[in-house]
Amino acid sequence: MQRKTFIRTTLAVVAATLLSPMLAQAQAVKLTLGHGSAPDNPRHVASLKFAEVAKARSGGRIDVTVAPSAQLGDDAAMVTALRTGALDLSANSQGAVSSAVPEYAAYGMPFLFSTPDQAFQLLDGPLGKELADKSAAKGMVVLGYWDNGIRHMTNSKHAITKVADMKGLKMRTPPDAVLVDIMQALGAEAQQIKFAELYVALQQGVVDGQENPLVNFHASKLYEVQKHLTLTSHMFQMTPLLISKRSWDRLNDADRKALTEAAAEATALQRKLSSEADARLLEDLKAKGVQVSNVDKVEFTRATVKVQEKWLAGPIGPYVKKVVDATR
Repeated sequence: MQRKTFIRTTLAVVAATLLSPMLAQAQAVKLTLGHGSAPDNPRHVASLKFAEVAKARSGGRIDVTVAPSAQLGDDAAMVTALRTGALDLSANSQGAVSSAVPEYAAYGMPFLFSTPDQAFQLLDGPLGKELADKSAAKGMVVLGYWDNGIRHMTNSKHAITKVADMKGLKMRTPPDAVLVDIMQALGAEAQQIKFAELYVALQQGVVDGQENPLVNFHASKLYEVQKHLTLTSHMFQMTPLLISKRSWDRLNDADRKALTEAAAEATALQRKLSSEADARLLEDLKAKGVQVSNVDKVEFTRATVKVQEKWLAGPIGPYVKKVVDATR
């Protein structure tokens, strides 16, 4: 009897040992992806696509919840949460990420890229790989580089056509040191305000203006409180799709493959939607009564040369130089 009990116990242990990996494999993986954009922004549409493909590629096991509109905090808070593992995934602007990985700032040098495609030629190559390695060292794994657009300026005071028109304007910037440098070089006063609070800040006159890609300006209905749009094209910004290294390290190879494939599809969609948006949105903004002006790019470029010089001479100067040289 004791021998039978021993055999049954042994078989049970063996079965549990064999089944344990299979049960773990079958367990659902729940992840949260946070970002600060409005629900009709290409960033949110691509985030939903990422969640959809991840679920399909994993046979329904990976469940990604998308939290838009800064529901989980502003960009800076989400970067901190990523690094500690409190948040699994994020898709937010390079400015906030550069606080942890300063090299992201290299892509925001003033008037460096005239189109996002020029930037992606670098980001999809060795320079992007180098940036991803630096990100991983700071606790964030790059799944893709998304398009946050070419940025333009708006204000409630007057049309901007020359550098002198910038003098004294109170301009909101995100937490991006390069943008602050650009505004100061042009004679404006830079004030950092959370994007979720920007509409009210503009409405109440806390700041005179702001700068963003057209898709952000339109999606958040900032045209209701800003009637002067200037197509400055002063900066390109990316949106890195990141997963916390702590979350990544907990995944098995199959899950990582599923997320990598989902990220590739979402990245292609996000870039496509962003590239299609500008011409359509510009016409719609004009129809809504927004007055559109252009600037003398040569004058504005000259006024901001010292910004690039400052960053070339700084701690990340060698990487900035690689990026600047590659654009030539």
